[in-house]
Amino acid sequence: MEAERQQEHRWLERLVGEWTSEMESVMTPGDAPQTITGTESVRSLGGVWVLCEGRSEMPGGGTMTTIMTLGYDPAKQRVLGTFIGSMSTHMWVYEAELDPSGDVLTLNTEGPAYPDETRTAKYTDTIEFRGDDHRVLKSRVQDQEGAWQDVMEVHYRRAK
Repeated sequence: MEAERQQEHRWLERLVGEWTSEMESVMTPGDAPQTITGTESVRSLGGVWVLCEGRSEMPGGGTMTTIMTLGYDPAKQRVLGTFIGSMSTHMWVYEAELDPSGDVLTLNTEGPAYPDETRTAKYTDTIEFRGDDHRVLKSRVQDQEGAWQDVMEVHYRRAK
């Protein structure tokens, strides 16, 4: 049985390729932002899933490896996904949807509330295409008062 590809699957295929990345991140509110550069390799799995593997240096030293999976589930009418990284033991699980413009994918999840990992927080990540060779990932967290705070912004540029 072969999965029937939907419009959302074709959107995810736009991610396939080799990318360079530049991330600006504020891990703790009030801290100065840090800039981290890296690479990402994205491949398709049968035209219905994409596997994104990133590598970058960690603040303070060491290498960080991340893996994101994204695919569209027609029964749920949602993009589903996961994110894991060598810097954390938490597996992020996404439910997402495309905006009407077709340029922005909004991923919703819950995870540890940094720096207080004894509680969880809601997170929203967005992937926005700003052309075929430039995309931006923005991550925000909801604080205990319900306000959304920017956590990081990553600019990806297609290397090939």
